[in-house]
Amino acid sequence: MTSSDPSPTISPTGEQWAIAHGRQQVIVTEVGATLRSYRVGDDEMLDGFGANEWSESGRGQVLAPWPNRLGDGRYEFGGIAAQAPLNEPELGNAIHGLVRWLPWRCEVLAQNVMVVRCTIWPTPAYPFLASLGLEYRLGREGLAVTATVRNEGSVALPFGLGFHPYLRVGTDRVDTATLLVPARQRLVLDARSLPTGEARPVGGTEFDFSQGRAIGPTQLDTAYTDLERDGDGVAWASIADPSGERAVDLWVDQQFRYLMVYTGDTIGAVDRRRQGLAIEPMTCPPDAFRSGRDLVVLEPGQEWTAAWGIRPR
Repeated sequence: MTSSDPSPTISPTGEQWAIAHGRQQVIVTEVGATLRSYRVGDDEMLDGFGANEWSESGRGQVLAPWPNRLGDGRYEFGGIAAQAPLNEPELGNAIHGLVRWLPWRCEVLAQNVMVVRCTIWPTPAYPFLASLGLEYRLGREGLAVTATVRNEGSVALPFGLGFHPYLRVGTDRVDTATLLVPARQRLVLDARSLPTGEARPVGGTEFDFSQGRAIGPTQLDTAYTDLERDGDGVAWASIADPSGERAVDLWVDQQFRYLMVYTGDTIGAVDRRRQGLAIEPMTCPPDAFRSGRDLVVLEPGQEWTAAWGIRPR
């Protein structure tokens, strides 16, 4: 091979696993079990990334064993002290857990369903042993994602889970899109984007999207809670284009008590800002490993399951 010959390449996100149902197609990557693309016909439901790109700004990533921020990256659980790398150094935080950059293995790949799994090995950042499995399933009601975590170790462990899809409905920017967030309260965050411990009602404020309205110039990096739910305990958020002809719903089961909504104003690539809207299901608030708020605690051998999904309409 001469120096002018093209070298073999692999995707920066590893293998690309695809499932389909009717006009729907989903692509999940080996790195991070990341939801890279969700298409319905010619329409892309996500502001994702290409096969030859990597996931910047958390696009489509799985956030575990904690979602969002962990102040100073330092915590203690069950008498065990831990220190995570500060991958948000400007604010002194560890952010979005550990599994989003790890290789996952695909255990099942059928026409409309895949099952992927990752082992979270003990490290200084998380001195516990757990396995995390995800089922991505396409059907008439869209995409359903079911997560199951199991404590594989000999001591109790803390756990939190989140996901980071950026939704889009064909608008150039999210400003003209209509947003519905079924929340009564938001968490007050400090200058490091960590909860102060205070929650405030959103009614009548710029953060109130409980009835659905245009996003406009509002900048959101907001943790919503006290979610309104239907008779099955499911909470529904949505984004729609100005005509209402194209919309995407995001649903979460009762395990997800928080929705982080982010308009992308601080994304590093300026030309990508406000192109998609991140609506992030989270089982616990930011900094939960330090506050203990809504942490999942698993004893050795214990399992826990949660589900969420996306429905185009």
